[in-house]
Amino acid sequence: MPRSTLVNRNIVAERGRTSMRLEPELWDALAEICRREGTTPSELCRRLERSGLPGGRTSAMRVFILQYFRAAATEEGHVAAGHGPAAERQRRATSRRGGEARAAA
Repeated sequence: MPRSTLVNRNIVAERGRTSMRLEPELWDALAEICRREGTTPSELCRRLERSGLPGGRTSAMRVFILQYFRAAATEEGHVAAGHGPAAERQRRATSRRGGEARAAA
């Protein structure tokens, strides 16, 4: 049987120290959120517990991480990152303008 890729780390939650198991990518995403928001994973966990999200602590953290990045995934953000149809339209428009400028020169 393959080993789990989940990583277990300690968190200080409302009721004391506990552990949380997340995929390495989610730990990386959580660290990025904490850097951006000037907080720690433990403080974020305590905020989530106080907010009364349904389900367990780990589930609430996964949902929070997803919601955080979904909220940041605006069309402007996608264009800036070069993702999605809007970015493709912008690349085509820029390419056409570049071709027109070279033809005029």
